[in-house]
Amino acid sequence: MKKLLFIAGIFIITATTQAQEGVTVKGNTITVKEIGPVWPGCETSDASSDDCFNKQLAKHIKANFKYPKDANGKIVRGRSVITFYIDAAGKVCKVSAEGPQKLVNQEAIRITKLFPVMKPGHSGGKKIEVKYKMPFNF
Repeated sequence: MKKLLFIAGIFIITATTQAQEGVTVKGNTITVKEIGPVWPGCETSDASSDDCFNKQLAKHIKANFKYPKDANGKIVRGRSVITFYIDAAGKVCKVSAEGPQKLVNQEAIRITKLFPVMKPGHSGGKKIEVKYKMPFNF
């Protein structure tokens, strides 16, 4: 009887695990794939969600970017590396920038904070926070 309950329990756990998106079970190995956030409008796109995400990101930056100007009114150019997270609610958080030009870093942070709320990333059926690090060249 105990053996029968144990086998039934394994079957139920396996069935539940396979029903979760991004989880595969092969023999004694369980693989959990992390699925990244989805930009609004990319849910129904023909392109992969990563390609759509990148296209929408580039479009967003192009539409919202303003060259920063110094105290003399001259345009400041440079490179900034942005680190940010998309949290379990799909919102941008923990935004930071590294680069030699303070004004460029501030502009990169401003643009990043304007990202729309997204469908959050998930792993094993649970919403997760996903970290991104990317360069901005102005």
